Amino acid sequence: MIHETLFQIFGQTLVIVVTVLFILLVLALILGRMLIKRNILIFPKLIIFMLDVFYSPLKWLARRLGFDDTMVDHIGVEVRNKVNEKKFNEIEGKDKILVFPHCLRTPKCEAILDETGLICNCCGKCAIGIIKPKAESLGYKVFVIPGSTFVKKIVKNNKFESVLGVACYEDLNLTMMKLSDFNPQGVLLSRTGCFKTKVDVKTVLEKIGYVEESYDEYDSTLDIETCSDGKHEKIH
Repeated sequence: MIHETLFQIFGQTLVIVVTVLFILLVLALILGRMLIKRNILIFPKLIIFMLDVFYSPLKWLARRLGFDDTMVDHIGVEVRNKVNEKKFNEIEGKDKILVFPHCLRTPKCEAILDETGLICNCCGKCAIGIIKPKAESLGYKVFVIPGSTFVKKIVKNNKFESVLGVACYEDLNLTMMKLSDFNPQGVLLSRTGCFKTKVDVKTVLEKIGYVEESYDEYDSTLDIETCSDGKHEKIH
């Protein structure tokens, strides 16, 4: 009799816990979509907690509700951007790093690979070569990495207080999650994939705080052919 009562109590408690958890997951998705659609941030700590602890269940729930599960990563990036933006902007460039994915490079890239990633020579044929010298002029250390394992090496071998990452939805969200102690900011690729990806140059330059008079000369889709003497020739 006692065992039956205990099992009954356990079952009822489990149902309540699952129900509450489901409601919280749905709430996290709703609040996240409000941020993306209307730029309204409500209960950011709750959203980040749910994203960090229940990342896979949220992905599953998004699919069950008929959404693309990358929405979860998009929410994670946008919430962290909002939460960390003020602290990120207060930190000097010399204490920041900028991390690019290698998929942004041109197919004709001649950069060599070492233990820190690809060594970009700023040829100007891709977004990396356009942004890198400008970021470095502000004190940033710039890395171009072919995989997440390089992030661990960068964290281990470099002293910094904040980080700006450029990547696709999932990679960017998970990396920002791992580097949450460094007030991360992220810029999503405007075209994803494993080859010939793109990012909005203007957005990255705004994030790093770079401003110049000829700002509008940059093609936001980064179809730039040359970068000689500081002048950029657009293909389109």
